[in-house]
Amino acid sequence: MSLPDVGLPTVGVLMASRVYADRMDKAAAVLTELGVPVTTHVLSAHRTPDETAEFARTAADRGYAVLICGAGQAAHVAGMVAAYTTLPVIGVPLGGGPLGGVDSLYSTVQMPNGYPVATVAVDGGVNAGLLAAQIIATAHPEVGERVASWRARRVADSVRRTEQESR
Repeated sequence: MSLPDVGLPTVGVLMASRVYADRMDKAAAVLTELGVPVTTHVLSAHRTPDETAEFARTAADRGYAVLICGAGQAAHVAGMVAAYTTLPVIGVPLGGGPLGGVDSLYSTVQMPNGYPVATVAVDGGVNAGLLAAQIIATAHPEVGERVASWRARRVADSVRRTEQESR
């Protein structure tokens, strides 16, 4: 893992409950690997609405550039955060519950006009981290270079595994 570049803005990873840490930590891990500063928080639209709203309202002033929000079932945290900030918000619908994540996918992707939430696949923490890094790369090209290297390593690993399996 690389050390974060302190000159870069920070990405906030929010999860509605600690039970989602195993999936949301994947977003934080890829950002850390890419040297992008990241913090994680447990904030809920239902259990801690005032704290969640305050976090979103003040995030830009505290150096955040992108917010990644993960929740399951009703999945309101991403939409709530988007209502209180103009920062890019990435929603990670999380699986579980009786509908296996389809409910959280729909409630994350179906935001009203004016409150966009970029949405990745169910349990898509890695892609959320990569998308946040790509957003930051628009102003910090070195992050884009790190994303390209990250992808190249994955391709090389995949080719190597395929060659080993065919032997």
